[in-house]
Order: sequence, then C-alpha cells, then structure tokens
Amino acid sequence: MSEKDGSVSFNIITNLSNLLGTNEPALRLLFTILAGYPLALIYRKFLYGRNAAVQHVFSITFGFLLGFWNYGLDIFHTVFAIALSYSTLFVLGGTSLSVAIIFIYNIVYLLIGTDSYDINWTMPQCILVLRLIGISFDLYDGHRPPETLSTESKKVALNKCPSVLEFFGHTLFPASFMVGPQFPMKRYQDFVNGKFSPGRTPPPSEKAAALRFGLGVFYLSIFQLLGLLVSDPFMYSNEFADLGFFSKILLLGIWGRYTLYKYISCWLLTEGACILFGLTYNGTDEHGAPLWNGVENVKLSIFENTTEFTHYIQSFNTNTNSWIAQYVYKRLKFLGNRNISQLAALLFLAIWHGFHSGYYVCFFFEFIVVYMEREVKSIVKSNAALSNFFARSSVLLVVNLLLRLYTFIFMGWCLLPFALLTFDRYWTAFSSVYHIGTILFVLWPILYSPILKIIFKRGSKTRVE
Repeated sequence: MSEKDGSVSFNIITNLSNLLGTNEPALRLLFTILAGYPLALIYRKFLYGRNAAVQHVFSITFGFLLGFWNYGLDIFHTVFAIALSYSTLFVLGGTSLSVAIIFIYNIVYLLIGTDSYDINWTMPQCILVLRLIGISFDLYDGHRPPETLSTESKKVALNKCPSVLEFFGHTLFPASFMVGPQFPMKRYQDFVNGKFSPGRTPPPSEKAAALRFGLGVFYLSIFQLLGLLVSDPFMYSNEFADLGFFSKILLLGIWGRYTLYKYISCWLLTEGACILFGLTYNGTDEHGAPLWNGVENVKLSIFENTTEFTHYIQSFNTNTNSWIAQYVYKRLKFLGNRNISQLAALLFLAIWHGFHSGYYVCFFFEFIVVYMEREVKSIVKSNAALSNFFARSSVLLVVNLLLRLYTFIFMGWCLLPFALLTFDRYWTAFSSVYHIGTILFVLWPILYSPILKIIFKRGSKTRVE
C-alpha cells in the first residue's frame, strides 16, 4: 500500500493506473465522477422527497468522503473556505462588505495554493470559489430593489441566508463539487424541497441520464484514441517541429480537440449523474416533456459545428461562461465600454486559473479573436457588395467549410498556452507552427483592420437580394 497525506490508498488503484497508462490522481478523479451514479441511485431510492436536513447530511457526508479519498487532509482547505464564507454571510448578511470579503478571501486563498496544474485540492477549490462568490452576490441581490436586478439575478436572488446545512450541502454536492457543473444555491434549494418532482416519487430522468453517460463514455474513448496521436509534450517536441507545415497544423487541430474532449467527457459524465439525481430539471418542451438540461455545460450540436469562436463560447463550459457574464461582465456596465468589460471578465478568468503566463496569453487570444470576428462581420454587413457576395449559396458553402477548418486549427493555437502553461513550452509550440496565430490575430487591429476598412468603406447602398 502507498501513503498519501496520511491516508491509505489501496494497491488496486495504483496497479490499475499503471495498467491503463494513466496517473493515479486522474484515475481517482474518474472513479469519483462515476461514483455520482450509484450515489444518485441510493438517493432516489431512500432520500428523495424526505426531510431536507437528511438530504443535506447525505450530500455533505459523501461529498466530503469523496474529497478525502482524492486529496486526504487537504480537503480541509475546502471545509475551511466554506465555513469562513458562511460565517461571513451569517454575521454580515447580504451586504457589499460580505461580497467583498468572500470574493477577495477565496480568490487569494486559491491563488496561494495554486502552484501547478496537477490534480490536487485546488481543482474542486476552483469550482468552490465561484460557488461561494455566487452565493454572496445572490444574497446581496436579494436585499436590493427587484427593479434594479437583471432577469437572471431575479431568478437566483436569496432573500435570507441559507442554513449551515444548506450551505455545506450545496457546496459539497457529491455529483458536482469536484469538476462542476456550476449551479446556484436557489436550484439546490428547489431540488431539495421537491419542486422538480412533486411528492416523494423520483423524477423520470433515467433515460436522459443514460444518454449523457453514454455520450461521456464516447467522448472519453475518443480522447483516449486521439492520445495515441498527440499529447501535450508532443506539441513542444523536436518530433513535432520537424514535421511538414500542413502536418503540423492538422495535428494542432487534432490536439485542440484532444484537449477539449478531456473536459467534455468529464462534464458529460458529471451532468449525467446530476440528471439522475433530478437536480437538472429545466421545465418542459413544447410537447410537455421534461427538460433535463438545467446544468448543461456543453452544447454538443453547436460545439461540433463551430464556424466562429463565439460558438465555442456559447457551447463550451457554458455554466462558467454564464457565471462570468452574470457576476462579472454585466456588473461592469458602469464602465460604459463593452470591450473593457469583456477584457476585465477575461482577466478575472485568467487570475481564477492561476499565475502561469499561459492563462493570460490564452484569454488574451480569446479577446482578440472575438474582437476580430466582430469587426469582420461589421465590415461585411456595412458593405453591400460584400454582403451580396457572401449571400450566394455557392460562396456560403465554401466559406462554411473554410470557417470550420479555421476554428478547428486555431482553437488548437489558442489552447496551447492554456495547456502548456509555461512560456518556454508554448513559445516553442508557437514557433513550430511559425506563429500563424500571432500573424493572424495580433496584427488584426494594427494592420489588417485599418486596411480593410479603407478598401471596403461603409456604403449606404442597400443589399440586393
């Protein structure tokens, strides 16, 4: 047996990780995600619709045990952060001071603990930080005049401080606190109070959960297969640098998908467990059938058909993106500039991830790419000749194919600094593909945009259909 943080780990985990060619923390995390399914079945059988306190204790107990199994005594970092945040809200209530304290404390505590991108206690802590900050904002909003709140804020605002059991039950919910998905306290309260399925009968969510689980296994399998072709170290290796240009950009796109599928597979599996719990109810469709996409974190139909980077934002890690929009971006309206608000939101995302320069470079590219695409659309829309040209069906087909290729390749480019983290690694990878992303994106506002705006002046001619 091997020791880890004072706890004893079974040999079977170590042996299995060696057999599968993966590291032990990653395998533990996978088993933890999959544990959400039997826990959901136990919950459905014995606890659904029962006393709320019992449900909270179930969530707290198994969330803590799963965290302890993964990180040993380091799980108490999580417990301490939850306890301090709850104490702040209990004493100060829904005030701007409580928001500031919880915001600053949790961000600083996370950053102090973050020195690598390994699987350790800071992984669930990232999810926890947003959840705790979100609760503080929701309680703050609950004490503001309703007419000053956005539609989304009205839905999740809290009129009173949750009980200590509610607070810990929400933050340690066993199917989500390790890797997400992110969801507000109000959803957890509605779930525990049986608002998603009247009475004590568990909701008919089994088929929806099985579908999401199947998709998670499928994407996990594709991730493993792509891992036979590419890996993170491969992207800054001499072997990659020695390949031909077209081979490199093709592998760059494949590596981008490989990186994204790692996250997608985890999110699909955790979402399936949340669906089985019954947490994800989202009303009914036009036929009256229940919708179970309340915590959906990836919209596969949009993701697999992207023709612009905005589609990635709309379809990938949607809960975090929605959180950023609601609690950061929209609250910066007073700045009076959409670009500044977006840049500030992306800066928060980079800080939330850690100190590595790769995070900041990655989110800088997200900003500049979205800025470029927005300007291209504006140039085309404002020029009648361009609008008419791109409206042709034959042209649309070719452009769509080119845009699919563009998003496929350059998502890989944008992800290089995020995944490789350190300057020497991602700069080597950038150099191997001749800085194609720098040439295309960074030079856009400096060179291409001014030239194109001169060539294609805004015309007053109406578009010819």
